[in-house]
Amino acid sequence: MSEKAARQSLVRLSRTLFERGYSVGSAGNISVAIEDGLLITPTNACLGFLEEERICKLDHQGRHLSGDLPSKEIFLHRAFYATRPSTGAVVHLHSTYATVLSCLPDIDPENCIAPLTPYVVMRVGKVRLLPYVRPGDPAMGEMIRELEGRHAAVLLANHGSVVAGKDLESAVYAAEELEETAKLLFLLQDRQPRLLTPEQVDELVRRNPLNARSRTDEPRG
Repeated sequence: MSEKAARQSLVRLSRTLFERGYSVGSAGNISVAIEDGLLITPTNACLGFLEEERICKLDHQGRHLSGDLPSKEIFLHRAFYATRPSTGAVVHLHSTYATVLSCLPDIDPENCIAPLTPYVVMRVGKVRLLPYVRPGDPAMGEMIRELEGRHAAVLLANHGSVVAGKDLESAVYAAEELEETAKLLFLLQDRQPRLLTPEQVDELVRRNPLNARSRTDEPRG
């Protein structure tokens, strides 16, 4: 994808996330890899009103090349690119139900999105809960680096979700799938829902062409 096309897609997909309530105010940030670096939404920018020319551009070493200053949470984006070579985009949202889930004290930190549907297994995979740190703290990036690329998605405690994908659309779809599953889990919390069995999860993982390390790109039909 050319830089111009990447800027256009970033504006378009960010706007639709904002318009559907996946982000409010200036919450959330999105990045996409391009040939000579990285595009990322600017600090304090609203996802619903991005301007192509103001999107921040960084080189591969993280140096600011053009546009407004990058999101203060650039560290978590660069950590995914560094540890998951297949990453083409990263989406960080403060969407309602994923954030609700990140605030609960009794979720499994090793796998905080239960395998409720096949699509959360294929698109998102196992989601780790990372401890709370102040937004913009470089420790965010260090915690993701310590995962060594084993997860395509994490929940930041009391904060929101971060999802990596092979390209911008895949990352957005995975972030949406995570949010929808968090909503279903919240609605079903007192009903003891039937989850996919370990055998069913293993079958989905085996059939996914991107393997268990990156389950974010299965088409939904």
